[in-house]
Parts: sequence; structure tokens; C-alpha cells
Amino acid sequence: MEVTKDIHLLENETKGSFVYVILGDEPVLVDTGMRGRSKRIIAALEKLGLHQSDLAHIVLTHQDFDHIGNAKALQDYYSNATVWAPEIEIPYIHGEQNGPGIRHVFQRIMRVDHPAGVKPYEAGKQIGNLEVIPAPGHTPGHVCLRHGDVLLAGDLVMTRKGQLQPAPGFLTWDKTELQKSLREVGRLTFDWVCPAHGTPVRRGSMWETLGV
Repeated sequence: MEVTKDIHLLENETKGSFVYVILGDEPVLVDTGMRGRSKRIIAALEKLGLHQSDLAHIVLTHQDFDHIGNAKALQDYYSNATVWAPEIEIPYIHGEQNGPGIRHVFQRIMRVDHPAGVKPYEAGKQIGNLEVIPAPGHTPGHVCLRHGDVLLAGDLVMTRKGQLQPAPGFLTWDKTELQKSLREVGRLTFDWVCPAHGTPVRRGSMWETLGV
């Protein structure tokens, strides 16, 4: 699904936890979805004209298993690509620490192959044409990403029946931080909201319905 020029949702290949690709001079894959879908993701990227040596970056918004599930397989296949994540999330992504709260339970049940050598990024960093925007709350280091007028929201928000909602409370690391992130991200300018869970929507006045 083409969201806007150069931004594509790998909809059929990554249902359940969506993956996006940004084309251009430095193609970027945003998150990697549930484990076992690497071949589908690779095939989808090939349909978009990206060959094995073309992908420049794999950007992880946070540590959860449904976002890093294919990171190792895609890192191995796209050996020219740099894998990026928030610095505070990297020990969890590498499998060196257990996730906070209920996440350590999910880690035992939903095992993944962990990537190695993930590079840290910081607020305001540009990866390709993506701006990194800190948005903690769902996890300690969760980030959103902005490309022009498109917000790649990770798990800050989700959509259901075309409406925006905050991430589920039982998976929220810190509800106060999440509310702060919703307010701060809401002050930014963007037209499209592209979440990992739920289909992309035009922002319109929907951010104001989040109650922040």
C-alpha cells in the first residue's frame, strides 16, 4: 500500500505488526514485524525495486518482539544496511537484558533471533530522510519517526475503525510518560499517522480525540 510518494506499508506481508519502507537515495525499513516473515518482507521489497544491496537502514522504534522479530534475518540478508534503535532499548534488542514489566514474560514465550551490533540514535538525528522523535511511555526508549508530513508512530498510537487510540494500557511501561509523549508529538506538524497496529489515517482533528 502506497501511503504517500516513497512511503509504502507492507500490509499483506506484515499484518499484526506493520512494517513500512521509505524509498529514495537511502531506502529505510521501519521495524521488522513478527518473527518468520523475513522472506515475505524481502519479496515485497523486491517488488518495489529494492535489491539485496540497496537497503541502507533498518530502523527499530523499540524493543518489542513484534517489531524486532525479523531484525536478525534481515540484517543478515541486507548486509549493507545499518540497524538502528534507541540506545536505551539496545540491551533488550540484543537479548542481553529482560524487558521491563510484563515484557519479560512475552520474551520467554515469543522468542526471537536477536540482531547484533545495533547502532544507537538520538533525538533529532536524521536517518536517510527520517527525523527521530523521542516518544517514551510504551517502552522506556520508544521513538516515532517523521518523514515530511508523515508520522511513523510505532506503538505510540494505534488505529481501529479509522480512529486513533493510545497504545493499550497493559503494555504501557509508564502511563505518565506516554501522555507526555502524546502531547509533545501532537504539537508537531504532520498530515498522515502510520501506526504499527491499524491502518494509516489522515490526522485531521483526530489527535485531539486522544484526550491529552
